[in-house]
Amino acid sequence: MSKILLLTSSPRAEESLSNKFAGDLAAKLQAQTNGTITHLDLGQNPIPHLDQVTTSAIRKSADQRDAQEAAAAEYSDKRVAELLEADTIVIGTGMINFNIYSGLKSWIDNIARAGLTFKYTESGPVGLATGKKVYIVLSSAGVYSEGPAAALDHAIPYLKTVLGFIGLTDIEVIRVEGLAFGPEAAEKAIASATAKVEELAKAA
Repeated sequence: MSKILLLTSSPRAEESLSNKFAGDLAAKLQAQTNGTITHLDLGQNPIPHLDQVTTSAIRKSADQRDAQEAAAAEYSDKRVAELLEADTIVIGTGMINFNIYSGLKSWIDNIARAGLTFKYTESGPVGLATGKKVYIVLSSAGVYSEGPAAALDHAIPYLKTVLGFIGLTDIEVIRVEGLAFGPEAAEKAIASATAKVEELAKAA
């Protein structure tokens, strides 16, 4: 049975197209594989940003942590376990100020853990969260997949870099872009994303 980890990060809830299409894709993949979905709604239930306690805790062995650090590390450990147990990861994010939502960044900060999702070797870092498929749904007001604004897209390059660092290299991207360019452009973007979701779900 396939395990799907669904991460939605827009605080706009039902109004968010990145939330919608990520959820739609996860549901279709679940139906295709008779799988289960673990959904983290980072927009409505944000993961705390790293603080001094958590930063200290995740750098110590369990026997060196005090009670507060142990609780912080346990929370981060749970996020790591959800990632490592998943066969498929579906990530939904809008583009805000040319990058991802901070809630999604906080999730990344919790799961990018030396010794758990990557390790350092004599020849450089090696990702440990391998053998998984990742789908990223990115919605944006402008068009960043090509053209003059492409250089301003720091969301997809960043996600591919950090996910690749921990071993997640099999990545598909679904863009819902040009949403601010009028009703016709928005309708076209939604239709394109709908078709892409159907295509990827059938190919899974």
